[in-house]
Amino acid sequence: MKYGAYGLVEVTGEANGILVTDRMLKTAEVEYVTQDTKCGGHVLIFVGGSVAAVTAAVDSVREEPPCPVVKSAVISNPSQEMTDIVEMFRSRRK
Repeated sequence: MKYGAYGLVEVTGEANGILVTDRMLKTAEVEYVTQDTKCGGHVLIFVGGSVAAVTAAVDSVREEPPCPVVKSAVISNPSQEMTDIVEMFRSRRK
């Protein structure tokens, strides 16, 4: 699926990943896309939607984090390669 932007937030721990996802979904009209888990318990959450909505969702976590946030980013107008990477993460979760 093509989104105007992806929002990425990295936290430590699955429970923190749920807290961050919940906050972003409640803040703006974004959709949960997928997540990726790395060694050390790092969880990278991906949401998608319009640039404004994704920015609002990610900013809500940056400004008042429900848990420690390692990194966050908004990727507007993602390239096809970026979309392919996100889809690869999604396919690994099935």
